[in-house]
Amino acid sequence: MTDRPVLEATDLDKRFGDLHAVRGVSFHIDPGETYGLLGPNGAGKTTTIAMVGGLLERDGGQVLIEGEPMTVRTLDPRRKIGLVPQDLAIYPDLTARENLTFFARLYEISGQQLKDRVAKVLEVIGLTDRADDRAGEFSGGMKRRLNIGIGLLHQPRLLILDEPTVGVDPQSRNAILESVEALSSDGIAVLYTTHYMEEAERLATRVGIIDQGEIKAEGTRRQ
Repeated sequence: MTDRPVLEATDLDKRFGDLHAVRGVSFHIDPGETYGLLGPNGAGKTTTIAMVGGLLERDGGQVLIEGEPMTVRTLDPRRKIGLVPQDLAIYPDLTARENLTFFARLYEISGQQLKDRVAKVLEVIGLTDRADDRAGEFSGGMKRRLNIGIGLLHQPRLLILDEPTVGVDPQSRNAILESVEALSSDGIAVLYTTHYMEEAERLATRVGIIDQGEIKAEGTRRQ
């Protein structure tokens, strides 16, 4: 395994008219590490991950995915990223297995590899026993776990999770956090945005506190 960071974000900058949404944000994430980006609503978390994921043009700064520059026009680095937004991207009339199979085919996964990946992802997100139930019958937390599973299908090097526990009950929230905790053993780097301090303390190897578009403090969860 390389010692090179999976993600290096340096001096990210973004303006929307007069609003300086993100200014000089820098951080890195190593293999198997979870980085918590902690801040209130409107702090710049979602704008930052949109730039990291190549969905939003930067006004300044650089993003490297395993040493490769990421822009809105590059494809190779993007294939190494799984981006899970706050909004659910699942089909309620399909089962969990059918949802995962559909998205796996979009990633050009087929045959036995497809079956193996779907089974593995169902195990990671804790939905093996509900694999053949319709997603529309799931609780909010189960739907969010399925959403995370879709982002894991192509075995990304970096998984970006944007506030995945918003609006779910405590039991579902704990199940989501357990799914995220299992990822580090697979060497996946995770960028996890949240406004819950307790989630950052539980999951993150390191935490960056963002407010008004700037990283105000950064350190390990014990600092």
